[in-house]
Amino acid sequence: MTASLVDEWDRASLAQHGMWVTERAGAGGRVYAMPLAVRLDGPLDVDAMLAACAAVAARHPVLAAAMTEREGLLRLLPGRTPPPARFTDLTGGAGTAETTGTIRTIRTTETADAAEVVDAAAAELVEAEIARPFDLEAGPPARFTLARLAPERHLLLLVAHHAVFDGMSKDVVLADLAAAYGGRALAPLAVPYGEAARAEQDRVDAGLAAAAEFWRERWHDDREVLLPGLVAPSLRAAPGETAGLDAAALGSGLAAVAEGLGVTRFEALMTALHVLLHAYGNERVAVAADLSTRTEGTRDHVGPFVNELPVVSAPRGTFAGFARETREELRAVYRHREVPLARALGGISPRSALTPVSVSYRRRTGPAPAFDGLDASVDWAMFNGAVRNTLHLQVVDAPEGLSARLLFNPRAIGRAGCESVAADLVALLRGAAARPDAPLGELPLPPRVQGPAVAAPAVPDPAGKAADGETAAGAAAGTDSTAGSDDTAGSDATGSGAGPDATGSGAGPDATAEITAEVTAIWRELLGVDEIEPDDDLFDLGGHSLTITQIISRVRDRYGVELSFELFIDTPTVAGVTGEIAGSR
Repeated sequence: MTASLVDEWDRASLAQHGMWVTERAGAGGRVYAMPLAVRLDGPLDVDAMLAACAAVAARHPVLAAAMTEREGLLRLLPGRTPPPARFTDLTGGAGTAETTGTIRTIRTTETADAAEVVDAAAAELVEAEIARPFDLEAGPPARFTLARLAPERHLLLLVAHHAVFDGMSKDVVLADLAAAYGGRALAPLAVPYGEAARAEQDRVDAGLAAAAEFWRERWHDDREVLLPGLVAPSLRAAPGETAGLDAAALGSGLAAVAEGLGVTRFEALMTALHVLLHAYGNERVAVAADLSTRTEGTRDHVGPFVNELPVVSAPRGTFAGFARETREELRAVYRHREVPLARALGGISPRSALTPVSVSYRRRTGPAPAFDGLDASVDWAMFNGAVRNTLHLQVVDAPEGLSARLLFNPRAIGRAGCESVAADLVALLRGAAARPDAPLGELPLPPRVQGPAVAAPAVPDPAGKAADGETAAGAAAGTDSTAGSDDTAGSDATGSGAGPDATGSGAGPDATAEITAEVTAIWRELLGVDEIEPDDDLFDLGGHSLTITQIISRVRDRYGVELSFELFIDTPTVAGVTGEIAGSR
């Protein structure tokens, strides 16, 4: 283990642990791929750029880390290989002798338009790199690709897993790449990543009790929502689409409201979004927001320094008055921003989103990266083709202007409905900017909407789980634990004429009772609960992602059986675990 990565601390952060479990449970995938693309115009030195990529990977060893579970905890280890930095010439050239790999070379024909062929090849390359899965256990969780599009035009693409990357990591990586490409040495980080993770864990432990008290009255696991064009709300990662917003109108509206009311643009955005959702008919509004957990010591780090937390309200009064309430609520949430909700309360199954509607707002204040001798154009909010819930509003507010779009699950909400949300939000902000002291009912609000007209079609995905609504395996993750974990019921596995026990396994009743007692004891110890029934749901008892890995570790040590993470999505009960153990012996 390298000191530069962990410095005597090898535990993954809580954010990494949550994503790792979600991946292992089959509910992650492409939604965690974070692409960053830079168009570079000018006489680029390919070898120097590839060397710069290697220098960035060396400064941020978390980009090469592997993750593995040991003794119920997720550990960070040095990956087997560093993040690859590949070069490909899409114009038909041969590339350079020092390239570390070639993805594809496109050669034009006499009848094909060269620019169109290259653009198509570039789009294909980007799609392939985003779609290619990461192996978090082997690493590396990041890869660089440099593609030549024309003699003096190149595309630099970084795709990283969200377990080692967040929005602000983009600024960090590009600043380091520009410096390294210009021949400037990258100094080691003042605080190793492992030390930063340990300090964050210490702060979470210290704030856990206060966070639990804060969220106990606010959190009700809001899974339903009313939206125009809604088919059925979803809390599951799925292929997604985007709908554009009038970014200029949105930006001017946010600026006018923020300046007029003395709130930040993010506070103005959250106020307007809550009022809009309330107008659609949602009496109690819950919107999850991505909040940065960075500190002064981690501002130069690459990593997942972000936590999703819900902001809950019941809009009332005037827009100005509710904006002040929203500001106070957000500031109260900020005080607990490092504590994952599942750790504070338990009872939340592994899933890709907390609420059907969410928002990410990132304000960039620093300059755009300057690469020596090159003009750089950065796609700061590149779409990965997936969405983690029903509707996600993504906003990047930068010195050069605001960009925004809605990401949506087309199986959950129609495009027309999504576009209505975009138009309604802009109209509301314009009205609020003109009359901030007006009662909410006098603002330009849309009519209430009815509930979903039809049920979402249940089409099995490759893993055999429904591809609609809620979390992986539908609602079974937290509320419906009826699905079985094996299919041996009806067979005589003992060969003695005695039927299988209630778990569906072939173990006899005495053996099953012994396993049940042992598993129950493990759950009692880990959950701190005295009375546990065989059909009690793990998450209803306060379990979370860390609990899952600890149970898996204890069962492995006791019985030599490797439980699957999918088991805790389908049947998160003592009976489910018992059946899996009995059926594997």
